[in-house]
Amino acid sequence: MYLTHPSEEPQKAASAAHPVAKATTPATRLATIRVTNLRLRTFVGFNDEEREKRQDVVVNLSISHELAVGVFNDSVEAALNYKTITKAIIAHVEDNRFLLLEKLASDLLDICTRSSKVRKAEVTVDKPHALRFADSVSITVAFDAADFNVAPHSLASLETEQ
Repeated sequence: MYLTHPSEEPQKAASAAHPVAKATTPATRLATIRVTNLRLRTFVGFNDEEREKRQDVVVNLSISHELAVGVFNDSVEAALNYKTITKAIIAHVEDNRFLLLEKLASDLLDICTRSSKVRKAEVTVDKPHALRFADSVSITVAFDAADFNVAPHSLASLETEQ
């Protein structure tokens, strides 16, 4: 067991408590990126009013991915870029029309799983005020690479075979 003195620097204390958590740690660890309450506007629904007027949607996502060795050396290029993913999501939502929340959520999940580093992802899309007496209606879609025993970017070939 490793004990540290409160006056030690947090980085040194972390290394003492977990000697394997060093800059040379191999990329066998997972990290999870979460984007919470991304508020966007799009056309979603099949009623006339829904097809003519943009509506609010709220997107929440979680992306678990393998950490590349470079992140332990603070290499920006080695990290999964959540800003790039979020910009792609914003563009897709704002530039398209959807009849179903299921389609919208599935498209966003596809964007989240483009990187071969992604092992799991979950996307929830809320449509506030869709029902008269409810705050929101939502749908959640998920991906787990272990379910397919393939990298996420290989799933397109599975879908075309069916």
